[in-house]
Amino acid sequence: MAFMDCCFHSETLRLACSMCVIVPQPPLSEGARRRWPTLWLLHGLSDDHTIWMRRTSIERYATPLRLAVVMPAVHRSFYTDMAAGGRYWTFLTEELPTVARRLFPLSERREDNFVAGLSMGGYGAFKWALRHPDRFAAAASLSGALDVAALPGLRRRIPDAGAELRRIFGDPNRIAGSSNDLMTLARRAARRRTRLPALYQWCGTEDPLLESNRRFTAVARRCKLPLTCEEGPGGHEWGGWDRGIQRVLEWLPLRGRAR
Repeated sequence: MAFMDCCFHSETLRLACSMCVIVPQPPLSEGARRRWPTLWLLHGLSDDHTIWMRRTSIERYATPLRLAVVMPAVHRSFYTDMAAGGRYWTFLTEELPTVARRLFPLSERREDNFVAGLSMGGYGAFKWALRHPDRFAAAASLSGALDVAALPGLRRRIPDAGAELRRIFGDPNRIAGSSNDLMTLARRAARRRTRLPALYQWCGTEDPLLESNRRFTAVARRCKLPLTCEEGPGGHEWGGWDRGIQRVLEWLPLRGRAR
């Protein structure tokens, strides 16, 4: 595998951006350049593009699968075109794939593309998959912040949470029913009867986001989304996420892998 810590300019955000990229390195004897299946792997609220490399063995896990992994930085944006900040949703879903595929040999085929993330990144992964189901074969959330409409309740426990939510979403009390609300996106997807990516969801039983995850599970079940849901011991911490990303990689519907 080859590893790149890539710095580039974003036209959407009008600033310098970063992503970590792992790409299979074929032997010199191999012929024409191939385009690799790709996992778009998203970070949490307090992290950046380096965190998956620093806290897990994602490169080692992806190597035998010959799977490229793209890990972008989006700061504390909640993968959203912020009310008072950058257009990070547009950056993630439109500019980033174009830039990454021009720089690296990544497949554009739906069946070769997957998205996953933890916490805020779990929310971003499901949001991307539900709003653009034609782009991914599968999406996974680990300890995802899946009920963002409930986030205004954080103001009682976290200083300045309300101000941050207003910078991201505008009026946070209007998240419910919007295109930033995964519950709403799940119901819309069910009504459209669009072919959806396979969804995988995991959360620890001691995680403060467990009830948020269970609320999404209930809605997804009622909407008959293709969801695999698991819970296990653990809180909001990297031990569970390191084990979880291995489970995600085992679950991914990679072409050519025996089932």
